[in-house]
Amino acid sequence: MDGKISQNIFGEKMINKDLLEILRCPNCVKEKSGKLKLYQDSWLICTDCDRKYPIVEDIPVMLIKEGDKWKGTPKSDLPIPPPKPD
Repeated sequence: MDGKISQNIFGEKMINKDLLEILRCPNCVKEKSGKLKLYQDSWLICTDCDRKYPIVEDIPVMLIKEGDKWKGTPKSDLPIPPPKPD
């Protein structure tokens, strides 16, 4: 698929790997790698600061304040699907 969203084997939408390669944590990108890992096709987790950014309606919510809300939450406790931001 050419778009930014593709589907997994269950027909669920997920982030395209090319997009995932260029997305970075907005808090860390200036001083560190800010690399993000996809978790459960619903969250992007920064490998540097552990901020967690939800993917809501197939759109990554890359706001630092949103990542801050989930920073101390173990990834196993993250809600799937993520709630909509305030």
